[in-house]
Amino acid sequence: LLCLQVALLTRQSVELEGVTPTAHVTDGPHLDALAAALPFSLTAEQCQAVDQILADMAAPHVMNRLLLGDVGTGKTAVAAMALAAAADTGTQAAMMAPTSVLAAQYAQKLGPLLDAAGVTWCLLTGSTPPDERARVHEGIASGAISVTFGTTALISDSVSFSDLTLAVIDEQHRFGVDQRAALRRKGPGADMLAMTATPIPRTLALSVYGDVSLSQIRHRPRAGAGVSTKVVTPDSLDLAWGAVRDAVAAGQQAYVICPLVDDADDGSELEDVPEQAICAAKFLHSATHTSETLAASVLPGLAVGLLHGRMGAGEKDEAMAAFRKGATVSTTVVEVGVDVPNATVMVVLDADRFGLATLHQLRGRVGRGDLAGTVFLIAAAKRGSVARRRLQALEATSDGFELAELDLKLRHEGDVL
Repeated sequence: LLCLQVALLTRQSVELEGVTPTAHVTDGPHLDALAAALPFSLTAEQCQAVDQILADMAAPHVMNRLLLGDVGTGKTAVAAMALAAAADTGTQAAMMAPTSVLAAQYAQKLGPLLDAAGVTWCLLTGSTPPDERARVHEGIASGAISVTFGTTALISDSVSFSDLTLAVIDEQHRFGVDQRAALRRKGPGADMLAMTATPIPRTLALSVYGDVSLSQIRHRPRAGAGVSTKVVTPDSLDLAWGAVRDAVAAGQQAYVICPLVDDADDGSELEDVPEQAICAAKFLHSATHTSETLAASVLPGLAVGLLHGRMGAGEKDEAMAAFRKGATVSTTVVEVGVDVPNATVMVVLDADRFGLATLHQLRGRVGRGDLAGTVFLIAAAKRGSVARRRLQALEATSDGFELAELDLKLRHEGDVL
């Protein structure tokens, strides 16, 4: 452990060698205006997280902070305060999301608040049209744009910031170490704020070992109607399809999640699964095939959409817009941050092929509004198996931190040592 601590601290000091940290202004007019523009008051926990982040940003050293907050605890509002502090300092901030759907959603939610606070902002993703992209690049390079929301398009060579002093990375476990470092290189000495709803075991281990400072939001400001989770065997699948029909008949939406995009995929990239389980699984559901089957025979008459990571950014946006009007079959591309308050039912096929963190994230997509959500985890895993124990844990608790602790016990902290 001593060697590990020394190695982590050494790595950090090597990364930050020769860089000049920025002491941010944390009591400026943009920050005050943003706080006034929020349509709600921050909770005590959110205020504490804001105070910790702003104290780090004001200090003459580089911030390396992880904001842990379960699904729906309001991490976005906390991050917005940090973005305003960068604007008050006369420098720039970038917020990187793992999908274009989520980046666009941030722009929709935070854009009007930043407008009200007098902070300039833009959105940059793979689907940004060339003309607009050129304007955005120019605004970022000149410093005219204070806040940029985007995907990994932010780390492309063509993007050059005038003075980037804050990098916010959402769902940090979805990015590789190199991608996170690439964003940081866009602004040497930039403060780093990473956010995640479900700390995966390695992240949990690193936070225990002190590589990052930790801020935590444990309670939702608005409880929502909540979610009930049921583990169901494949022979009881009719229960789940019945719930989907009922939800859509009542004017609500449903998700169906599959582990594969296409039948030709072999599933070898799926997480957490021992070799013998791969051999035992003769058939895994793919999103493309399942959407065809559901539309043709299982859910006839319902509008069934398709969404997966191999679709172009424009296609994804269209699929999400259409989804607000019907059911959809997806891979885990909806896992993070997608907000459709009217979605109430989710069916996860081959649920034993997903990790706990992913399933917990997926579950957070339903029951976000005034209507309660139901999640059906369809799995053939035998009673007593590790996979079945994981699914039963999801049935028993909706606390992401408790699940992360359990995940750590089941999977250990990876190859840290």
